[in-house]
Amino acid sequence: MTKLSVNINKIATLRNARGGNTPDLLQCALDIERFGAQGITVHPRPDERHIRYADVIELSKILNTEFNIEGNCKEQKFVDLVLKVKPAQVTLVPDSGAQLTSDHGWDTVTNKTYLLEIISLFKKNNIRTSIFVDANLKMIEGAKETGTDRIELYTESYAANYSKNKEKAIKPFVEAAVLANKLQLGINAGHDLSLQNLQYFKQHVPNLLEVSIGHALISDSLYYGLENTVQMYLRQLK
Repeated sequence: MTKLSVNINKIATLRNARGGNTPDLLQCALDIERFGAQGITVHPRPDERHIRYADVIELSKILNTEFNIEGNCKEQKFVDLVLKVKPAQVTLVPDSGAQLTSDHGWDTVTNKTYLLEIISLFKKNNIRTSIFVDANLKMIEGAKETGTDRIELYTESYAANYSKNKEKAIKPFVEAAVLANKLQLGINAGHDLSLQNLQYFKQHVPNLLEVSIGHALISDSLYYGLENTVQMYLRQLK
C-alpha cells in the first residue's frame, strides 16, 4: 500500500490567523497519526507564514510515524533545521521566497553539481532524500545523477487535466514512473492530489511509495471530519 503523508501546513495557517494555539498543531499531528496516516509532512518557508521553525523541532520530539520536511535547500536556515531535526526524509523543493505554493520541479541537469553536494550532506546524516521533479524524462535521468534516494513527482498538471482527459493526464506520469523504476529511484508524488483523482493515479503509477497531501485533505475535513477524511484517503490508496 502506498503511504499517506499528511501535510499539516494548512492547520498551522488556521492557527496563525488568530495568534494563539487553536487548533493545536501538535495534537492535530498526533491525531492524524492515530487516524492511520503513515507520515506527517511540513513545508516551512522563510517567512513562517504557516509552519514555524519551532513547530518542526517540537513535532520531531513527538511523532511516531515518518517525518518528512520539505523546503528550499538553498536557504541555509532550512538546511540547518533539517540537520538538527534529522527527519526520516527531506524533500528538496526549488521554491523562491515569494512563492505562494510550489509550482515547478528541479532542473536536475543545470543544478546537478549543487544537488550532488546538498544530497550528499543529508545522506551523510542518514536522512533519506527526495527531490521535487516534473514528469519529464530528462529531469528524472538527471535526478539519478544527483544521488537522490527518491523523486517526488509534481502532480499539478495531472490534477488540472484529470477531469478533461484522465488518460492523457496520467500518461507522462506513468512514463516517468517506468523510467524511475528502471533507474531504481523511489517514487513519491504530491500537489493537488485529492479524493477525486488519487485512486486513478495510484492505480496507474507503478511502485508509488508515498503521496504527500495537504490542502485538499484539510479542506475535505471541514465537511467530513478529520478522522473520517484520513480514512477516506487511505481507502483510495489500497
